[in-house]
Amino acid sequence: MQKEQVGLFTLRVSLGLFLLLWSIDKLVVPEGTVKIFGVFYHLSISSGVAYVVGAVEALLSLLIIAGAWKRYTYAVGLALHAISTLSTWKQLLSPFGQNHLFIAAIPVLAAFILLYLFREQDTLWAADR
Repeated sequence: MQKEQVGLFTLRVSLGLFLLLWSIDKLVVPEGTVKIFGVFYHLSISSGVAYVVGAVEALLSLLIIAGAWKRYTYAVGLALHAISTLSTWKQLLSPFGQNHLFIAAIPVLAAFILLYLFREQDTLWAADR
């Protein structure tokens, strides 16, 4: 077992869990998701749509953790997080005070990029080898 494989496995599982926590949040507190979609994406959604988004995102998270269909699942995870990060550009330009946690999205975005770029080397306990 190579260090690279262990590192990519760790990155895959941690990013999948990161996304899974956001998914569970959508399922547990759909009203929060409705508010977030309105404020950051300028979209009006219902609680029902929030549940669907949460369920689909949870499935994506589990597929990422499993290392399944890496070309597609890692790309979708990266795209979702990129959209989420870009939608908070105002908070990122003013990262102090109440906005200080938004800055954490940047290294997570870098991690998603890295995982996508090295997806072919990510073989440790991955469904797609």
